[in-house]
Amino acid sequence: MANSKLQLFQKRRLRVRNKLRKVNNGKLRLSVHRSNKNIHAQLIDDVQGITLAYASTLEKDLGVIGKNNVDAAAKVGSAIAERAKAKGVEEAYFDRGGFLYHGSIKALADAAREGGLKL
Repeated sequence: MANSKLQLFQKRRLRVRNKLRKVNNGKLRLSVHRSNKNIHAQLIDDVQGITLAYASTLEKDLGVIGKNNVDAAAKVGSAIAERAKAKGVEEAYFDRGGFLYHGSIKALADAAREGGLKL
């Protein structure tokens, strides 16, 4: 019996998250979600269960409303890095979820690294 796309995505997501949990060492998690229209990034403290910083293509001040492309992802990555540095966060681990590491996901991670966030 073949797995559906959603089942394969969820298996990939859990596999990535479980591997990251093993090497966590108390670091914060930069979680990324990509839809067909938007891309979102959150800086999460799993110990306290709170979100410290958030950036998305839904925000008007980024100027990329409703776009999910490489340029928009790079702007979101820069914004999340800037907001993380404002909160005093220097280091996090990158949780790509079940998304493959290319295209907009890679652009977001690279922009966050260029912004000074160590992933």
